[in-house]
Amino acid sequence: MRIFESIFDICYLVTVITVGIKMIKATEKGSQYRLFGIMAIVLGCGDAFHLVPRVYSMWTVGINNNPAALGFGEAVASITMTIFYVILFHIWEMRYEVKDDKGLKFAVYALAAIRIILCLFPQNDWLSPNAPEIWGIYRNIPFAIMGLVIIVIFFKKTREFNDLSFKNMWLAVTLSFGFYIPVVLFAKTIPIVGALMMPKTLAYVWVVFMGYNAMKKVNEK
Repeated sequence: MRIFESIFDICYLVTVITVGIKMIKATEKGSQYRLFGIMAIVLGCGDAFHLVPRVYSMWTVGINNNPAALGFGEAVASITMTIFYVILFHIWEMRYEVKDDKGLKFAVYALAAIRIILCLFPQNDWLSPNAPEIWGIYRNIPFAIMGLVIIVIFFKKTREFNDLSFKNMWLAVTLSFGFYIPVVLFAKTIPIVGALMMPKTLAYVWVVFMGYNAMKKVNEK
């Protein structure tokens, strides 16, 4: 399991960051696919703060003996993941040329701000091996609501525009939260539930590759 998880984590980070760089290089400034590339890099670099110390710990001191580095990495990843969804929201605006969404934009930014502020509260005790589970729930409530908003708006617009390239975007985001929420609620008491982070990660890779494949189709025309 240690070998498998290490290979999985490294391949994931290299893949999403590489794809993000390729998208930035292949697109013009201000395009939705340039923004997609930035989003992929934010995803990969943010998760690296958690996954690199995790891989290192598995092969050295052990995961349970490096709580400060892992906790700090989890805090950074929590914030960058929030930014990831804000960027995805702006990709939605650009792709479907949405202009009259001030209320929706305010809601997304408000939820993101609440989530980040909650992540910064000292009560999270990120660096402790016994971080309070209840704060994991608190900080993920606005995050889950923001995810629901993203799911609904992509579902509606991909149907409205018959957008085949992004038709499963809503499903990928749904799966990511579907795998993530049980980890938040039960991983402390049922450690095996933590394995759901792997399919959650694959859902994010799917999101990135939807954007990458859509970009390639446009560039090939």
